[in-house]
Amino acid sequence: MMSSFSLMLAAVLLAQISRACDGDNEEQLLTTQDPEVSYAQAYGYTPDTWNALDNQPASAGSPVDDYSNLYEGRARNRQQHVVKTLHSAVNGVQSEGRLALGGLGANLINAGFFNNRFTPANTWRPFATLANRIPVSFNPNFDNMFDMFETCVSPNGDAGICAPGSVCSLFGGRPTGSCSFGKVCCINTINQCGGVVTLNNTYWQNPSTPIDAPSSCSLTVRTDTKLAEQSKKPICQIRLDFISLTIAQPTAGNCVDTFKIGEATTVAPTICGDNSGQHMYLDVPSSAITPSNVQFMFTFAAETASRSWNIKIAMLPCGASYLAPVDCLQYFTAVNGKVRSFNWLDVTSTTTRQLNNLNYNICFRTELISGLKATQMCLSVCPVRNGDAFSITTPTTTPAAVAAAAVVAAQNTLTASLAIQAVAQAAFLTAGAGATAAQVQAVNDANIAVRNDQAVLASAQATSVAANANAATLSGIGTSAFINAVNTATCLYDFLLIGGARDANDVGADRYCGNALNPALIPVAISTQICTPVRPFRITYHTDGTEAAVAAGTNVLPAPADVANTGFCLNYEEK
Repeated sequence: MMSSFSLMLAAVLLAQISRACDGDNEEQLLTTQDPEVSYAQAYGYTPDTWNALDNQPASAGSPVDDYSNLYEGRARNRQQHVVKTLHSAVNGVQSEGRLALGGLGANLINAGFFNNRFTPANTWRPFATLANRIPVSFNPNFDNMFDMFETCVSPNGDAGICAPGSVCSLFGGRPTGSCSFGKVCCINTINQCGGVVTLNNTYWQNPSTPIDAPSSCSLTVRTDTKLAEQSKKPICQIRLDFISLTIAQPTAGNCVDTFKIGEATTVAPTICGDNSGQHMYLDVPSSAITPSNVQFMFTFAAETASRSWNIKIAMLPCGASYLAPVDCLQYFTAVNGKVRSFNWLDVTSTTTRQLNNLNYNICFRTELISGLKATQMCLSVCPVRNGDAFSITTPTTTPAAVAAAAVVAAQNTLTASLAIQAVAQAAFLTAGAGATAAQVQAVNDANIAVRNDQAVLASAQATSVAANANAATLSGIGTSAFINAVNTATCLYDFLLIGGARDANDVGADRYCGNALNPALIPVAISTQICTPVRPFRITYHTDGTEAAVAAGTNVLPAPADVANTGFCLNYEEK
């Protein structure tokens, strides 16, 4: 009887060993880990702030090589219509466990079943060391395939999630490659308007059919721990990666096409234009306490424009070490890289690309440099081929202000001359054939005055254009300056705030604008590197609601009109 039982057990174990060794070499021994470590590593992150994947060089297959940034947030979502069938799907794939007996084989060995099968009187224990000698692997997703949230990368570089093939098909996903435990790398893509998603790492793409204008297109992202795929940990942040985003350009800084975000704790700006390679972090209430329905909406104006997008949506768990700090719309986690304002692009432009009504923080994680925390962050303008790397508001100078005042004076003089001319001409016409010589002379004198005043105005305008063009090349700092004896706004309405920044000569400023990044007290046309020791490292970008001139008023400082501002592109490096 004992011999028969031993043979039966040996046969079962040999079968399991054969199955455990069957498959790709990529299947690895899984061990019990701390939940935080397991979850982070399953996403492709590390809970070790100083050894995050962000510090690795961008891969050659990055969708936007020039501006891509590795980051700590990758996950997946799904469409709402599969919620009701989820539990049946989970039950239907339990047979895909690594061992035919589910977790029984591993439990038998690891629980010491074979060590204790024989009585103490019988010292022969043939299986006493079996658990140490057999490389038993088990499937931690046997009961819930979402437990590990393993991520994967398809051959073309898209991020996906490892899932059984049947579940991938259920979610409308696209299998592209294999994972461990017989799963597939499932890429979840939505290319329609009006959908609801709950799986991490969903790609939202523009519909394949032409987009009508005027029209709108929206998507809802739902966070709720009652959903099986979000039951592992509650969600506290959503990260958007604009792999590509092109809609209509703004008119005088105001978006005609718009991309807006609603129902998030973060107040995100309205954006438009070209934003490929950009990203946003959005805070949401913990999904364990308050389920959220975050709205993403495009609105398209009637005008003709190229419109396309591919937005990756990642859900990030509460308490994770890789969340963006509070009030940081953008968060960079590498020692160096590029940071750009929305709609900045290295192209020649005679129109305004800078967006109005922006007010957000851009944050940078403090990295380790040679084993020590970085003590400063340095910023310099990006090299460009066609565009303008720094163009925030149009500063003014005394020559420009004097020229502007001359234009106003010339316009007033011309207006008065035109009024005199109108009176003289009316009197002459009323008199008709009986017009006197004095009336004729009055008309001639009025015409000459108008011509002279028009010439003066044209000259003043030309001088003003030249003076403004020169001023537009210069740097700007601070909030105001006396220009032609008038207290005039400088970096008051549009500015980049970099607290504690100083140049190599120890000249410092906090607010920067104009057409050159330079803290010089006297405006110059040359940008320079500036560094700040203020940690945590962050910069703030603010623009007002108009590109037009601001007239002086009660508690309002005047400012000249902005001309063809583009925003900024800066290289940053922590040291």
